[in-house]
Amino acid sequence: MLGGILAFVAVAFTLTIGMLNFLNFTIPALFMIAGMVTWALSSSGSNLLGWGWHWTWAAAAGIGFAVLASLLIERFTYRYMKARFGDATEHALPLVSSLGFLIFFEHLASSIWGSDPKRFELPFKDTNLRIGELIFGVPHLISLLLAIALVAMLNVLLVRTKVGRALRAIAENPSASTLMGVEVQHIVPVVFVIAGILSGLAGILYAASYGTVTPFMGDAIATDAIAAMVLGGLGNIWGAIAGGLLVGLVKILAISTFGAEIEKIPVWGLLLVILIVRPSGLFGHTHIGKGKF
Repeated sequence: MLGGILAFVAVAFTLTIGMLNFLNFTIPALFMIAGMVTWALSSSGSNLLGWGWHWTWAAAAGIGFAVLASLLIERFTYRYMKARFGDATEHALPLVSSLGFLIFFEHLASSIWGSDPKRFELPFKDTNLRIGELIFGVPHLISLLLAIALVAMLNVLLVRTKVGRALRAIAENPSASTLMGVEVQHIVPVVFVIAGILSGLAGILYAASYGTVTPFMGDAIATDAIAAMVLGGLGNIWGAIAGGLLVGLVKILAISTFGAEIEKIPVWGLLLVILIVRPSGLFGHTHIGKGKF
């Protein structure tokens, strides 16, 4: 069920790299912003935004903050760089600027709320569902079901709507899509809005599952999500779901068998094996940008 949370973040990574050929390293920051803002608004005290809101309103505001941050990132890591420097920004400059935003947001949150872990509590006595000796984390279960439902909706959006056709055209060839009348400046922000929503939901569900938030909570989940994205296949949203579930399963089995010290070795070892045997991933295509969605 940890894979459900990983799937959210993996899909967010997949959308930006699949649609725009841009690995957006600010997604861990969006993940963190939603979790931290939800915690701050739902708590009471002297901390900034400690207004004691109901957790549902706090969660909605947290996702809203993540979306606004994602649009800010789109404006200055993709649109501004591409408009000013053209094709020279295809990889390096947006990548570096997105890393800059990641570090900026993390240290801004650290300076506002401190770097120590904060207790995130939901108004439920127990968030686990027990069936015999099996224990299911309800937030994990919700995240898994939500991930599958949202990706199904996203698939319908991409395949059957005008906006989806425009997005797929941009993924195939941005220059040709512009000549065909696609307003790239208006369509590209849709990708960042969706990435913000997915990352924000993942951050809140992660905080609810593990009961803590920190300014650097996105870093650990991002590495696993990137592994999930590559395992599933670059640019394939259903592959991101499968990759997230696979990474979650491998990670938890490794922890339960060998301990937490080596949790990264099986995940990235599996990734290296898959890349050697099938470089495009389990469900990916050889050419990024061709027939992904």
